[in-house]
Amino acid sequence: MINKSLSKCPVCDEDLAVTRLYCVNCNTTIEGHFVAEHTPFGHLSPEQMQFLLTFVRCEGRLNRMEDEMKLSYPTLRSRLNEIVRALGYEPGKEETPLQLSPEDRRSILEELDQGIISWDEAQARLRGEKYVESKTVSSQEEK
Repeated sequence: MINKSLSKCPVCDEDLAVTRLYCVNCNTTIEGHFVAEHTPFGHLSPEQMQFLLTFVRCEGRLNRMEDEMKLSYPTLRSRLNEIVRALGYEPGKEETPLQLSPEDRRSILEELDQGIISWDEAQARLRGEKYVESKTVSSQEEK
């Protein structure tokens, strides 16, 4: 578990000011008013920080986290969305769907009908996604 210094008052939830630093090695005490370093992750709970560390260790792959944390994909996704919100963002907000005009949609469907593009490419383009054709390389081609 991750231990972190308190940044909020447990009584009134206001920011705490650091006024004393102490060295356990040489018994030195320094008093004053110190500005605490604020990070975007400073107000996350220890559980949320542990989730983020696991997320990074699993390279962002929720399917790997399912095995490691013994949680379902929807539960992991929900926890990740909670962290995204706690950091001040709205999940999926950055994803602005491309609005295709009726002419663009018709053009895509005509290209599909004429065999110019594949079914997968047509679907991706209709969703507003960039289509990247996956290429399967056989073991003979690699040599």
